[in-house]
Amino acid sequence: MLQKDIEEVLISEESLQAKARELGEVLARDYQDKYPLAIGVLKGAMPFMGDLMKRMDSYVEMDFMDVSSYGNATVSSGEVKIVKDLNTSVEGRDLLIIEDIIDSGLTLSYLVDLFKYRKAKSIKIVTLLDKPSGRKVDLKADYIGFEVPDAFVVGYGLDYAEKYRNLPYIGILKPSVYSGEQE
Repeated sequence: MLQKDIEEVLISEESLQAKARELGEVLARDYQDKYPLAIGVLKGAMPFMGDLMKRMDSYVEMDFMDVSSYGNATVSSGEVKIVKDLNTSVEGRDLLIIEDIIDSGLTLSYLVDLFKYRKAKSIKIVTLLDKPSGRKVDLKADYIGFEVPDAFVVGYGLDYAEKYRNLPYIGILKPSVYSGEQE
């Protein structure tokens, strides 16, 4: 049913699992003597963070933030709002911000500034997908799963109007779906 709206499977379920395993091993090694706070940016990062944390053989605390800059548009609104804040203090902590995709970078730039203000010890960004062509701020992730082209991607947590998050792969959405045109 959802498949009919997908133009192309960009990253398979198997490739996503392999990347989560690879990044989890790297993070476990880089944080072996630390107790980082992994912050999942809801809702999109949830599937990736779940798979990533299962592969990180290290002590880690998890929390979530719901921050939005998109709404139902296909491009960033530029407005960042906190829908749900952390339950944990970040002061003096090593933070791992887990994100599904960095596009404009506006949301993550806002979070990095917020956590610096809240006196985090260190801040690293882990993103499943990086879309550098959409960047509006100078921001680079420390750990990147895949670089993606300038296309509207959905699945594995990424949505369009709250749909397609449950796809087990990353796909390119058919333009007719978000342009309102019928095929």
